[in-house]
Amino acid sequence: MVPVDAEQIVMLREVLSTTGWLERTEEFGRALRVTSRTPGGLLLVGTPAGEPWHLAAHLDDESRLADVPGLAPTLVRWKPPADAPAHLRVGLERLEAARRGETLFVVAEEDAPVPLLERVDDARRVGATVLALDGGDRELRSLAHEALTVPPDAALISFDGAQHLVSAAAGQEPARSPRGLRRRLAKLLDAVSGPVVE
Repeated sequence: MVPVDAEQIVMLREVLSTTGWLERTEEFGRALRVTSRTPGGLLLVGTPAGEPWHLAAHLDDESRLADVPGLAPTLVRWKPPADAPAHLRVGLERLEAARRGETLFVVAEEDAPVPLLERVDDARRVGATVLALDGGDRELRSLAHEALTVPPDAALISFDGAQHLVSAAAGQEPARSPRGLRRRLAKLLDAVSGPVVE
């Protein structure tokens, strides 16, 4: 994941309020928060070429800040090294063990490979909730209960930027206003990359 730079921060603060992205990511983040109730039951998986490390870290932070244990993700990896710490050794077999009450959050900027789509379909059939943040993958979207698509040619927002917005929105209490979300997003972005010097 490319770090958020000052230009992206300025864009997120000054422009997104007029594009609809803030509202879409807020709705998706709310769905993520509502469905992720079981500690350890939020299964976060990417593609072989794109594991969502950065998003996992932000969701873990939001889980602590908002005191919502279900938002702390279990990062599911394609080929975890045998000598990795336990929390980084969770492989695809965890998706096969998904069950009702758990949430499978798939992050795929490129098209999801067939083995992942098959596991997502199986998880959905046993009652897991499927959420997808995708770059235009119709097959993945068709399997998801909730999906947020960031097309490669999207104006003003990158796939990475959408991940930041989603994690901030997931940590937001539903009763708060979009303006409160913007303030919280600004604080989160300052923590990630430092304040913008004007």
